[in-house]
Amino acid sequence: VFIAQSRASGSHRDVEDEELTRIFVMIPKSYTEEDLREKFKMYGDIEYCSIIKNKTTGESKGLGYVRYLKPSQAARAIEECDRSYRAILAEPKNKSSESFEHDYYSNNTRQEPRGNTLPFCGQPEFCSFEKNESRMQESVSKRLSVVSRLPFIQEQLFALFDLVPGLEYCDVQRDPHTNSGYAVIQYSTAASAIYAKYKLHGFEYPPGNRLTVIFLEDGSDSSE
Repeated sequence: VFIAQSRASGSHRDVEDEELTRIFVMIPKSYTEEDLREKFKMYGDIEYCSIIKNKTTGESKGLGYVRYLKPSQAARAIEECDRSYRAILAEPKNKSSESFEHDYYSNNTRQEPRGNTLPFCGQPEFCSFEKNESRMQESVSKRLSVVSRLPFIQEQLFALFDLVPGLEYCDVQRDPHTNSGYAVIQYSTAASAIYAKYKLHGFEYPPGNRLTVIFLEDGSDSSE
């Protein structure tokens, strides 16, 4: 059983390949692909690891990809790996990888070193993180907000989000003035919430009515 995609998304496997199984990480420049695999194999079955290198010199840029066999494994790696890796879901391969790498690096570094406050401080790039988490880590939580133009039916929405393991509750609310749908969804882990958001944001339910799914602050420590 798997969750159907909206018509614009393409096939189920394509969406998983492009959006849900590859993670992008910042690593010491001394890392080999074997080192990268060794650090991330505890989170699941790895299909491949690759290190981004300077095309001219062949030197590592201190960035790499890890591709897992399952989306749940990639979500677990993002949630549980050391924060110094700055792990996020990678952009689909059909998007410009160089612009993605540049944006990622710009969002995660600054000019002034912070001293020996993070692992890998022997490597300059690991002494220059922003105090803010990456754009994905800033907002991730176990709780989701779901908005729709049409009102929700509690049992149907619960059944939809219950396809992702770990659903704790589904609270449907209705605005009597606009008749639009609004619900709060909570999962037992952030990994489940990440998976549900990327599967169901933009999903047409019912057909022709796109759902908007975003993370909600759940009161937990953002560093967790």
